[in-house]
Amino acid sequence: MLNRPVAEKPAPIPQAVAELWELVVAYFKQETTEPLKSLGRVVGFGIVGSLLLGIGVVFVAIGALRYLQHDLSDTFAGNWTFVPYLIVIVLLLVTAGLVFALGTRPKKPVTPATAGVVAPPMPTTPIDLSKDVNP
Repeated sequence: MLNRPVAEKPAPIPQAVAELWELVVAYFKQETTEPLKSLGRVVGFGIVGSLLLGIGVVFVAIGALRYLQHDLSDTFAGNWTFVPYLIVIVLLLVTAGLVFALGTRPKKPVTPATAGVVAPPMPTTPIDLSKDVNP
């Protein structure tokens, strides 16, 4: 007598629903939670970097102000003591304007010509495929 395989019965509905739920939860974790973790790391580095740049700009501005006040104290004496503050404020505004202009300029689309990718030259003679490569 032949032993024919018996077709398995499909899983009961509650078990199928439970398996589907587990599959959906696993997919959700894979496609949303894990990418968000890596995105959080990038955002964290961005925040730390921007804070450090901001602190650096403040220190440079204070240094420039102290330089103007101390080393050029003869120039900005008397009623001209406000000028070093004005110079530093103008320099900060110009720097902020340049950063804003560079950040909001339209982006050029990247094409192979602008990316520096050069296509290999096309052969000038036809390739003979009838020759055996391996002797």
